[in-house]
Amino acid sequence: MTKIPNPSKDSLGHIRLTSHTGGNNLSPIVWGSTSPQTRGPVVGTTTNRNNRNVIGTHSGSYSIYRALAVASGNLDRKHQADLTNTSPTDQIGPYPSWFDPDQIVSLDPWGAEIERNFKSEIAAQLDIKPTIAITRAHIFLPEIMQAIEKKRLIPDGVFLLENGSALVTKIAVEPVWHLPGIAKRFNCDESDLRRILFEETGGMYPELVTRDDLKVFLPPIGGLTAYIFGDIKDLSKPDIPLTARVHDECNGSDVFGSDICTCRPYLTHAIEECVQGAQKGGVGLCVYYRKEGRALGEVTKFLVYNARKRQIGGDSAAKYFIRTECVAGVQDMRFQQLMPDVLHWLGIRKIHRLVSMSNMKYDALIESGIEVVERINIPADLIPEDANVEMDAKKAAGYFTTENIPDEEELAKSKGRGLNE
Repeated sequence: MTKIPNPSKDSLGHIRLTSHTGGNNLSPIVWGSTSPQTRGPVVGTTTNRNNRNVIGTHSGSYSIYRALAVASGNLDRKHQADLTNTSPTDQIGPYPSWFDPDQIVSLDPWGAEIERNFKSEIAAQLDIKPTIAITRAHIFLPEIMQAIEKKRLIPDGVFLLENGSALVTKIAVEPVWHLPGIAKRFNCDESDLRRILFEETGGMYPELVTRDDLKVFLPPIGGLTAYIFGDIKDLSKPDIPLTARVHDECNGSDVFGSDICTCRPYLTHAIEECVQGAQKGGVGLCVYYRKEGRALGEVTKFLVYNARKRQIGGDSAAKYFIRTECVAGVQDMRFQQLMPDVLHWLGIRKIHRLVSMSNMKYDALIESGIEVVERINIPADLIPEDANVEMDAKKAAGYFTTENIPDEEELAKSKGRGLNE
């Protein structure tokens, strides 16, 4: 790899604070406009600090790795992406939801096709980056092969291949927050939201409290990936059956198969249901959010595991949520209020089969105006033995189930294995 001269040894000029107005060559973003031209591009560039109209920068938490690449001399800080042949494989929208400033507040509806939407600005060397990328892929999971072997799925060469691969369109989305809309969604004052974001990120973004003219924030958090099974345009057609799951990241289960929860079994079951739905003339959707450990993080999650297993009486469904609250101060920080945004961006108005037992996700979908016809349980034979503690606790807490809701006595009997077993 060719090393770029270390920037610390070059003249970088004066440090220019962005915490004060002035020196901004761009018009403000008009959120909810009916065209990308009147809305304006989202520009979080660090190559030219006069050409910024947002707080933060692109790529979420990965912006820190960019800084390391620049500091170590591996990346020219003035590099602008060559976007030749990177355009989306499938076109999405625009849909009426794109023009409602309250309907979509956590992503940029126009973020996938910046070359088409902002051609003249890019020609003028404005460093605009996509916040959405759309491609096509084959995905392979052992559980899908097992479903084929058990004749639950039949390869058709269109949605499912003989080797067990499912054909999908997949979409990566980076968060782009419209702060007035975020504040409204969480029923708080925008100035309070800005101050708390500033304080709880250690003062990382002073513009939150000094630049009320900047209304868009690129937060340093993970985004989401959407996997579509079938024709992507069918997502916006309420008469075409849609099978969907919105899944929050669980690295231990999703990737490594940890059996303390049902995350991977529920996810792979949803994928099987999505494939079946597409084969029956419908369309399937799995949305994967980066909200590890209920957005508490994996360290907190593992601390909770230890606390659950070591408490008097051992791991118990009766104390499942209590131990999380003792460690984290809250049971769950995923706050599903923002979750429906990507569905509205895809034009979805009706979900025929929702593969989820989460009452928070269901409530958020309904409150956002998306109709849900049927909710789908995870089959009992897919639940790992050690995950019954989680399942019983969730059923008792009001999560969706078609089974009997355990009472206090049954919850006390529901036990997980010990740490050394």
